[in-house]
Amino acid sequence: MRIAKILNNNAVIVVNAQQREEVVMGSGLAYKKRPGEVLDATRIEKVFCLQSDELTSRLGELLRQIPLEVMIACDRIIAQAAQQLGELHESIYLTLTDHCHCAIERHRQGLSLKNALLWDIARLYPREFALGKEACAILAHRLNIQLPEDEAGFIALHLVTAQLNRAMPEVMEMTRVMQDILDFVEKQLQLTYIQDSLSYQRFVTHLKFFAQRMRSRTSEPAGDDRLCNTIKANYVTAWRCAKEIASMLQKKYCYDLKKDEMMYLTLHIERIRTCMTAPA
Repeated sequence: MRIAKILNNNAVIVVNAQQREEVVMGSGLAYKKRPGEVLDATRIEKVFCLQSDELTSRLGELLRQIPLEVMIACDRIIAQAAQQLGELHESIYLTLTDHCHCAIERHRQGLSLKNALLWDIARLYPREFALGKEACAILAHRLNIQLPEDEAGFIALHLVTAQLNRAMPEVMEMTRVMQDILDFVEKQLQLTYIQDSLSYQRFVTHLKFFAQRMRSRTSEPAGDDRLCNTIKANYVTAWRCAKEIASMLQKKYCYDLKKDEMMYLTLHIERIRTCMTAPA
């Protein structure tokens, strides 16, 4: 590998055989090196080959500001998350690394950000929240810094964002929509959710994709009117609850719930209604 651009002593940009830029990292990798010289392969610790040249360029800029050990720790976090969650959008290398670096700097200055959505995140995204806590453990082990649990919630949101390929503000709004509906159903039907039940997990999954469609202003394709009328007639309580949710969404988010969304929401509410226990 020949150096195309030196970012710092620990990171350089090279051009691969396909004429695409790659970011190469390693301790002291570029020390006393110049563009055009060959890299010492024994010093290479990580190679980032991103599909987007823009992301590669932005990653290069980020590495000018972030210590190698932070980048390596974040790479470990992302690899662990990808093993459990599946493919993540490659922008996670930028967003999560930048967030963790800023969180570490804030913590060292005695500053911390409260995560207003922490409880919601733990409830709606349990796998991602567990990975967020694991991420904090990795940072503690590798960098000797103990971040608060609020940061586990922020990291979880970055992982959700990378799965959905959405911007963070969109994911936060989706989370609020999901929690609003869950709270409404729980209060309206006087339920106690069993959060490890299959019905609850299916409901949360449905709400995640519903909130995504709502945010992008798309809807389910039109369904069978007869089926919709049958659901309305057979599940009166659930349908009434869905209607009231539609009213809430219109008032709070200016979103008109379509008939087909009403139908699917009713089915999930009915399943929840019949499977959950009432509070003591």
